[in-house]
Amino acid sequence: MEPINHTAASEFLLLGLTEDPALQPFIFSLFLSMYLVTILGNLLIILAISSDSHLHTPMYFFLCTLSCTDIGYTTCTIPQMLVNIQMQDQTITHTRCLTQVGFVIIFALVESFLLAVMAYDRYVAICHPLRYTVIMNPRLCVLLVLVSLLVSVADALLHTLLLLRLSFCTRLEMPHFFCELAHIIELSCSDTLTDNITVFVAACIFAGVPLCGIIFSYIHIVSSVLRMPSSEGKHKAFSTCGSHLCVVSLFYGTSFGVYISSAVTDSPKNSAVASVMYAIVPQMLNPFIYSLRNRDMKQALRKLLGRTGSLL
Repeated sequence: MEPINHTAASEFLLLGLTEDPALQPFIFSLFLSMYLVTILGNLLIILAISSDSHLHTPMYFFLCTLSCTDIGYTTCTIPQMLVNIQMQDQTITHTRCLTQVGFVIIFALVESFLLAVMAYDRYVAICHPLRYTVIMNPRLCVLLVLVSLLVSVADALLHTLLLLRLSFCTRLEMPHFFCELAHIIELSCSDTLTDNITVFVAACIFAGVPLCGIIFSYIHIVSSVLRMPSSEGKHKAFSTCGSHLCVVSLFYGTSFGVYISSAVTDSPKNSAVASVMYAIVPQMLNPFIYSLRNRDMKQALRKLLGRTGSLL
């Protein structure tokens, strides 16, 4: 039996979505377009909320933070892929790869926590409207965002430190367009039991707890709305939750879809393509969901675009 070669892993090879040279220009153009749409859409949301004093409320503060998170999430992954395609070099250094993993974990967890916080905000607004301004005060809103960020950073740091202790086999190819935690663990020649247990426990806690919070909030919201006497009040209450529910469904639906597809199929390429659905698509569509389904956001965007047009 031949001994297995181990290495300190100075570089990884990101194979991307396809190795066909003829498709690389199309992939480059597609992902550049998606990245620009994501950045522009979320920046418009941030500017519209910042420029309209009527939107300086907890709900839109969290939405603005969510847009910042979406920009950070996509910036962690797409630019590196575009550089690799443009330079025709699929390698990424070990340090840069682990840094990318850390930031992807941070932004993914922050988004998960923010969706739970936004659900709680809607719960307080609908179920306890008279106490809303007292409960959702500015100090609590900032505290919730800071706690979400600190917990996310701590979890990312834990996973990154665990990855640093791993040694790797000589074949360091990842059938992916960015460094993903699970793929790096699979490439290791070390004992990865601790890493796998940590990933499982962290996923259960940091994905399961926010999801349970969202479900709990909406159970009470639906119960409270159904007790409202007027149909107009019911419609108004559900309309304020519609955009958030769409974003939650998109975020968790794509994540669970990728998990199920990776469990069903053994094709690495299919897994890489499916990962686009949770790493890029939700962040690109979130601004459209909130702007198209929210009357206040549409008015703020019209004012912003009108003000910008007059300056030009």
